Amino acid sequence: MNFEYIDKYISMALMEDLGQAGDITTNATIGEKLVSTANIIYKTDGVLAGVPHALRVFELLSKTLNCPDVKIYKTTDDGKAIKKGAIIIKISGSTRLILSGERTFLNILQRMSGIATYARKLSDLIAGTGARIVDTRKTTPNFRIFEKDAVRLGGAANHRFGLFDGILIKDNHIAASKSITAAVKKARAYAHHLIRIEVETKNIEEVKEALMSGADVIMLDNMPPAEMKKAVKLIDGGAITEASGGINENNIVEVARTGVDLISIGALTHSARSADISLDIIKTAEKKWTI
Repeated sequence: MNFEYIDKYISMALMEDLGQAGDITTNATIGEKLVSTANIIYKTDGVLAGVPHALRVFELLSKTLNCPDVKIYKTTDDGKAIKKGAIIIKISGSTRLILSGERTFLNILQRMSGIATYARKLSDLIAGTGARIVDTRKTTPNFRIFEKDAVRLGGAANHRFGLFDGILIKDNHIAASKSITAAVKKARAYAHHLIRIEVETKNIEEVKEALMSGADVIMLDNMPPAEMKKAVKLIDGGAITEASGGINENNIVEVARTGVDLISIGALTHSARSADISLDIIKTAEKKWTI
């Protein structure tokens, strides 16, 4: 986990929200010495994700506001299934800190929990088939590290993180290289021995060429399940198989039953609905503190 990157993102998110002037509503209405206790409540059934990242918001913001970090009285583990109405976190600290960081804190927690919830739902649908769900690079700019973490917490798996850690020869690479065979040959000469080479195919003829060229992973892109099943039989363990394109909760079971190893779903990150989570102040008092 790249903690330096995470801190940089959170700092940028706080700057986006607070600007140079800070939280002018809170600064105008809340005294510096006010301390509050707040409950964070999960308002639907789902899977929790992003607790350490979200709480880091207050830790980083406390340095900017020159006040102590929040005290955590209750927390719930990431990846846990949550029932509607559950208090997942309880914190206490500077009221200004809590209110100024609230939105960024909740944005991270809601987004990651929504992705984890959807990943768990899809994974449960294909349990026992032998197939595994993986994500894609269809992520929110600069939020990929959080979203892919949420996918794992939901019980699915990660595809390559970016363009730098895996070779995936897609249709445009093939078109520019003139053929699958030529593209794989150049990729094999370029990559070191620990890098797998994946090839996107759209029909049985392309599957045959990818297999003959020595591809390590063959993506079956937008193929009907019946054709996908033929492709899996043809490959017969000669490469890892990945189904992709137009897969959702209505057809994922049929796709999983074709025998593919992986099912990549962009909707895990680009279409997951954020979880409904709220931060509610339950107690406020005036208190002095020292840093």
